[in-house]
Amino acid sequence: MIPTEKLNRVVQRHDELARSMVGEGPIDPESFARVSKEYSDLTPVVDSIKELLKAEQEARNLSGLVAEAGTDGEMKALAEDELRTLKARLPELERHVKVLLLPKDENDERNAILEVRAGTGGDEAALFAAELFGMYLRYAELRKWKTEVLSISETGLGGYKEASMGVSGRGVFARLKFESGVHRVQRVPATETSGRIHTSAATVAVLPEVEDVDIHIDDKDLRIDVYRASGPGGQGVNTTDSAVRITHLPSGIVVQQQDDRSQIKNKAKALKILRARLYEAERAKREAERAATRKSQVGTGDRSDKIRTYNFPQNRVTDHRINLTLYKIERVLAGELDEMIEALIADDQATRLAELE
Repeated sequence: MIPTEKLNRVVQRHDELARSMVGEGPIDPESFARVSKEYSDLTPVVDSIKELLKAEQEARNLSGLVAEAGTDGEMKALAEDELRTLKARLPELERHVKVLLLPKDENDERNAILEVRAGTGGDEAALFAAELFGMYLRYAELRKWKTEVLSISETGLGGYKEASMGVSGRGVFARLKFESGVHRVQRVPATETSGRIHTSAATVAVLPEVEDVDIHIDDKDLRIDVYRASGPGGQGVNTTDSAVRITHLPSGIVVQQQDDRSQIKNKAKALKILRARLYEAERAKREAERAATRKSQVGTGDRSDKIRTYNFPQNRVTDHRINLTLYKIERVLAGELDEMIEALIADDQATRLAELE
């Protein structure tokens, strides 16, 4: 049971926010936006709390009616029937409120930078990386999110050595963060003449997009090199030094951008990715410290873990973190990821609820 005083505090906070938005005193736009967002975030929580409290009160009233000595027999039977139905519904109402009250990941509402890199498997791994990148582009389209391709390094055979995109929209990081890790593919490559199944891999990294105010980078910590951009096989993309390579000296992180003909735009994109990687490194460090006592965790973004296998001969996609298998590989690669992601979110919520009990 959730303590009633805890539920009441949430309702009271919601009421305070409502009063502050319609109060007589002036409120600056920044404060109003902050209050309005908190009010909006709390509204579905309060609605669920009120539904739970109402159901609990009804259960108490029905219990009293059943226990009352002078209750008519027919009325008593009706009350008992209603009480059984209500008691069966209460645990789900309480669980729903608990989920809504779980601490939120501070990055869940952020936009994201998604990176895909070919792993072991040569050309086949690069082809798989390109398919994954396309899968996420289609998933974003289905979710009505906006995407911006930041960089693509092609192999010349239709594969990607690495590629990155920015994704913006509502709840982007909250859903995409579960995609971080090693994705494995099992199939017969088009170039395989003996029909043998090969296993290849690609790595996906999902980083919360951050602003200048989130993480400060000193200019003295950066080495910026410019050079002439080139395409697959050494073909010149343009004749100016528009490509940019930024090295963050303290961490050793290197980011390169050459997709745009403008050196200024390439530098801006590179700094955007660098900020995200630095922020992610710090976030992963904090997460590792928090998770030190946990035996397992969904969605840590540990890139050494194999999280999912795409088996083409069996038409299956298996997520190893939750032992979920879907037999519709083409539909998944077409961007239909919600079933998998919803299951991962539910498992994550269940894990965190168990830690609170």
